[in-house]
Amino acid sequence: MAVQMKSSVHATTTATSPPPVAQGKKDDGREVLAFVKIGVEEQDDAAGGVDYAGRAQWLRAAVPGVNDGLVSVASLMIGVGAVNQSVKAMLVSGLAGLVAGACSMAIGEFVSVHAQYDIEVSARRLRRKRGLEEEHGQLPSPAKAAAASALAFAAGAALPLLAGGFVHPWAVRVAAVCAVTTAALARFRAVGGALGGTSPARSGVRVLLGGWAAMAVCYSVLW
Repeated sequence: MAVQMKSSVHATTTATSPPPVAQGKKDDGREVLAFVKIGVEEQDDAAGGVDYAGRAQWLRAAVPGVNDGLVSVASLMIGVGAVNQSVKAMLVSGLAGLVAGACSMAIGEFVSVHAQYDIEVSARRLRRKRGLEEEHGQLPSPAKAAAASALAFAAGAALPLLAGGFVHPWAVRVAAVCAVTTAALARFRAVGGALGGTSPARSGVRVLLGGWAAMAVCYSVLW
């Protein structure tokens, strides 16, 4: 009787228990589930969210370009104004800084993005040789990145140049350059932080402190 009960319990357990699964299959299942989850999240982001990665290409060139133009030309004008209080000296120095900075930003951005372009082209060529699926993403454009960087720098540099380049009283001229640069830095950086998904207030404070420090250093060194 005991033997029969033991046999019945064994049979019931065997019938209701799931078949054993190998460890490798479990791991494969988890990997598939994780892959599906990531794919669904990416689709959700593309459908209803914000594509921050798509903004990275032009944000990387535009936002730093504007900030660099503002800080560079404003600091240059204030530094020159510390040793020469004439309107012409500050205007010429600001204009020279605008042209030189825009050219420098364009060349640097072109070289940087062209290196990225070469790497992606080589990677696609290698995938094609190995018979793997080709990527269909858009390749970066060095020319567009260079143009965007140069235009952004020129746009930022034009603000302090126009604000203080035609004001005759020296104290008012320096104050106008500092005020316009401060307001523009806070505004542009806040917009860039909002577009990039970061805190606008934190981004604005960070860039303001850097801009003030740059202008103070240029003025104190040349004064």
